[in-house]
Amino acid sequence: MTITAPDPAIDPTAGPPAGPQTKGPVRRALDRFFENRAARVGLFIVVPILLAVSTYPLWWPFSPNAIDLRAINKGPSAIHWLGSDGVGRDVMARLLQGGRISLLVAVCSVAISIVIGFLVGAVASFGGRLVDGTVMRFVDLAMTLPPVIFLLVLASIAGTGIAPTILVISLLSWPVLSRMVRARLLELRERDFVVAARGMGAGLPHLLFRHGLPNCIDILVVYATLQIANAILLEAGLSFLGLGIAPPEASWGNMLNLARSTVVLEQYPWQWMFPGAVLVLTVLAINFIGDGLRDAFDPRSDLN
Repeated sequence: MTITAPDPAIDPTAGPPAGPQTKGPVRRALDRFFENRAARVGLFIVVPILLAVSTYPLWWPFSPNAIDLRAINKGPSAIHWLGSDGVGRDVMARLLQGGRISLLVAVCSVAISIVIGFLVGAVASFGGRLVDGTVMRFVDLAMTLPPVIFLLVLASIAGTGIAPTILVISLLSWPVLSRMVRARLLELRERDFVVAARGMGAGLPHLLFRHGLPNCIDILVVYATLQIANAILLEAGLSFLGLGIAPPEASWGNMLNLARSTVVLEQYPWQWMFPGAVLVLTVLAINFIGDGLRDAFDPRSDLN
């Protein structure tokens, strides 16, 4: 008598067949992000720039404010790779230090504007009809102010320097985010779990940070990435006009300010060409990353 092993296809004791494992939302978002070619290019550009501006004192021999009278207005060479400026300072060192300052201003100002925008939009959505109407009329007033004039007035009041520039840019950027957060949370507050939490006596802080913040992460991440590029341009514009980062501190904006001189513009192009090129390249790369994140967090991408 021959005993055969039971067929696993008809064996009643065998478990269900293993199906394909489903990816979590974070994994799906990462896959969509890295499928975006422009986003990958943006990362390929931004990561080396961040590494260079954060570590340059370890490998570059010149200080951004060190003056060498023998190297005034010298072009690129084996010693000064990107040349020197009108007082003998190394352009490469100032370019890297300027990138550090410009990115610091952009990141800090965007962080402050995210906090303000989220709190304003969340309080308006969860605070009731009266609070919503009052807060949003204030937001409408802030959005009707001409941004360029408002920026210049704030900059002239706050003065020059890193902290005033961060304050000025952050106060200009939050109204749009507050409207986006309010729109998301107006829909969220009608969900059963939020209604149940309010019925059990949950206060406004619990609703904001336990339910509101996790459901707005996608908006905040995409907004932050795109707004950093805008903040870099705003800082550069203010510094170009003399209202942002004041010399001798370096930033990409006040390095471009040298191009206002016809002599520098025509005879010493390396003093403004390199910061202008890095500024454009960085802003484009960050915008590529922001577009990739927007596609990655878009739930409709799973339907394509």
